Amino acid sequence: MQPTVQTLLDRPELALGLLTPADSLPDGALAVPVVWAHSSDLADPAPFLDEGQVLLTTGTQFEHDDEATADAAGHARAYVQRLRDRGVAALGFGTEVIRAGTPAALVDACTELGLPLFEVPYRVPFIAIAKLVADLLAEDAYARQAWALSAQRAISRAALRPDGLTATLAELSQRLGTWVGLVDATGALDREAPEGALGQPSLGEVVGEARSMLRRGQRASRTVLVGESTGQPQHVTMQTLGSGGALRGVLAVGDSAELDQAGREVVTAVIALAGLSLEQNRDLDRARGHLRTGLLRSLLAGDTSLAERVASEMWGPLPEGPVRVAVTDAAAHALDRMTELLELRVDERGGRLFFARDGELIVLVLEAADTAIADELCTEFELPVGVSDAVPIDALSAAHEQALRALERARESGSGARVVAFDEISRQGVLAFLARTDARAVAVATLAPLVEHDAASGTSLVETVRTWLEHGGQFDATAQQLGVHRHTVRSRIALAERLLERDLSGFHARADLWAALLAVQ
Repeated sequence: MQPTVQTLLDRPELALGLLTPADSLPDGALAVPVVWAHSSDLADPAPFLDEGQVLLTTGTQFEHDDEATADAAGHARAYVQRLRDRGVAALGFGTEVIRAGTPAALVDACTELGLPLFEVPYRVPFIAIAKLVADLLAEDAYARQAWALSAQRAISRAALRPDGLTATLAELSQRLGTWVGLVDATGALDREAPEGALGQPSLGEVVGEARSMLRRGQRASRTVLVGESTGQPQHVTMQTLGSGGALRGVLAVGDSAELDQAGREVVTAVIALAGLSLEQNRDLDRARGHLRTGLLRSLLAGDTSLAERVASEMWGPLPEGPVRVAVTDAAAHALDRMTELLELRVDERGGRLFFARDGELIVLVLEAADTAIADELCTEFELPVGVSDAVPIDALSAAHEQALRALERARESGSGARVVAFDEISRQGVLAFLARTDARAVAVATLAPLVEHDAASGTSLVETVRTWLEHGGQFDATAQQLGVHRHTVRSRIALAERLLERDLSGFHARADLWAALLAVQ
């Protein structure tokens, strides 16, 4: 422990006498850590002092003050006020050098302003006090370094245990006497020590901040204040683990405002060990990823027996049919976090979810009713997702093709990342599927005469033609839908035929125009 004002008062060899009554001082005034002892007789030594220092003086600056005057009291009060504002821990007055005893005005000022004042006997040189403070500080620094080394050794031994990461965090928590948590790459609390020590809403605030750091994808360290709403706020230091662009998690250490240099060194050691442990897990994940890719190819080739045997050994049984295939992009910035999330979801389902990387895509095989994972991927990573129809497990190749077509539609959507089911495409028919982006430019040119006429004349030719085709070319049904007379519909269709320079009485012309309308919608 660092020396305090009380430490100096308790040393018998110094024989320091406290002049300000202890009960008149602010709470904890005598427990303030002392960082140094400095002597000065300047009238205003404050600019040359630091917070936590003890100032020693022989009182030369008070030599000509008449204690019976208001000037003397005002001088003393202003002097003490400057010391208080500077954060001086205590004032020591050396007697019998300039004057006998300590000026009463100085005692009154220190008592009023709450600054500890002690008297230094003539036989005690100021250098003895300064040397004692220096020795105590050196002892404290040595003790803290010894503690840090001991803690680092214990943490290193913990890292060698079977569940090294959990043991490491537990050892760090015990050594620091505070809560320690690890948020994994998916943004979920992976482990903590002691378990349950950080309650809500503080824990939620920590996890939320960790997710924000992970989304940025860059190495970072920050200190956040949590728990203000509970009346028990505390500072939590958070440090990302892993390299930039491939973060593996975030380490959080509670009550971090109290950490000194030795404590920070221990935390740094744990960050290194935790990062190493997670990187080793990452290498294992890569190997498992290659295995998953091989099993996916077997499944798509129709060889389900091999995949079922291996998957059962590694993760649990494959999803039960009927199943769906979901496909999304393997975005580099989100790949590690996505893999962590999917591994977690596999564990939750006892293996009844299979995923693998296939080139630049992530392919999932899931039970027909388990489509929530597709929505989760889309929301969490802001990526398009395509989902197939439900099929037997031995028809995965066809489902894979459906999911790819649905992913193409999801990518083309102008409303941001979304999930598209193949059923949405199949309901629109083959013609709607053919009228995709490659046909859009042709479709725009085909419909241009109608669009331009509507814009120039305020007509509704495009809407009328679309409704007419939707109703199979029936004028009465179209007129009823649009709320106009059937002759009006006939007139508009005739005008459209003239503008388009084509006869819309035949099937091929109508089908071509319908494809153009689908391509631009």
